[in-house]
Amino acid sequence: MESSFTLQTSDGLTLKGKVKNPTTTCKAVMTLVHGMGEHAARYTHVADFFANHGIATLSIDLRGHGNSEGKRGHTPSYEVLMNDIDKLVSKAKELFPNIPLIMYGHSMGGNLTLNYIIRRKPEIVGAIVTAPYLKLAFEPPKWKVTLGKLTASLIPTLTQPTGLETTAISRDLDVVKAYENDKLVHDKITSAFFVNVHFAGPYAIEHAAEIKIPLLVMHGTADRLTSIEGTKEFAQHAGKNVTLKIWNGLYHELHNEPEKSEVFQFELDWLIQNQIIAG
Repeated sequence: MESSFTLQTSDGLTLKGKVKNPTTTCKAVMTLVHGMGEHAARYTHVADFFANHGIATLSIDLRGHGNSEGKRGHTPSYEVLMNDIDKLVSKAKELFPNIPLIMYGHSMGGNLTLNYIIRRKPEIVGAIVTAPYLKLAFEPPKWKVTLGKLTASLIPTLTQPTGLETTAISRDLDVVKAYENDKLVHDKITSAFFVNVHFAGPYAIEHAAEIKIPLLVMHGTADRLTSIEGTKEFAQHAGKNVTLKIWNGLYHELHNEPEKSEVFQFELDWLIQNQIIAG
């Protein structure tokens, strides 16, 4: 069963969210954070999989994304994004009290999830992060980053296209076509959003060892959007509680690749093997 909810941000925006209840006894609840320019409904099949294995999911459209309010692709600060996720986590605890909490994030959502765990140290039992935006697959020239920092300071709401290569999200052409035709997907990013998220990636790498809960980090070797080397660097800095899984030949959206069933099963097996949920 699926239901909707809303969250009010600290600066007065309404964020739209959905709850997917498990089809069996609830073993855990998972918060799900999507990537840049997309929205939570693109993860319905992910939520369905976990629901069939006793895991409830709560997801929101981030500010400036999907059905949520806010200027498209904008955030006034990184701290505000952390506060938004904090409200999502609190909602999960409110709806599922005394149920173990797991976090899940993809791409930019992986950046946010890792930083949230490092900076806020929530009471969670584990986390799964796929293709995290810790570094871009092709780093922008230093002059562009410097210009971005200057623009973020002077004109933080200045909007530019992300330039996302849509064919790089998945080898499944139906997924690519659906993405390109999705009216809730956008290619906008403000200078403030870019700078805040871009520099939060190296911060997460530097502080990876502070994550003490079981963490699964995955990346495809053929990802042309976010850097697999950044993910490997993160894992090297992290402790033994972090599992790194590399998927040979897979593109950016592991959950939308032809091998997605294998990806989902690996995630489930990892949760069971790490005693995060019962088998």
